[in-house]
Amino acid sequence: MWQDKYLKEALKDLDKLDKEFREFVLAGIKKVTQNPLPQSEGGYGKPLGNMKGNNLTGFFKIKYRGIGIRVVYTLVRDKKVMNIVVISKRDENHCYEAADKRKKKYKENIFKDVFKGR
Repeated sequence: MWQDKYLKEALKDLDKLDKEFREFVLAGIKKVTQNPLPQSEGGYGKPLGNMKGNNLTGFFKIKYRGIGIRVVYTLVRDKKVMNIVVISKRDENHCYEAADKRKKKYKENIFKDVFKGR
């Protein structure tokens, strides 16, 4: 099992959700921590690449189709850490723009074990 850690902005994203959605999202994250690797490696991860002009190579997403929420995360493979970057309603581009902004803010740390657990 991988450990989930959160950017402080992702924790704020989580807090903005209704309690019911928050519990649903956390359950999904817990499931993905069993194997957050890309689907090509047998995991649950859906790799992102160039999303609407935002270079999110190395990022992955979890889609909650029923409630229209996306979770974007990165991996620290050698530490078995899953960094939760964004938790957002599916507002077309917002989720990926937020991930790109946070990538620019945290730079290479977005791929390191420097964030806190929930």
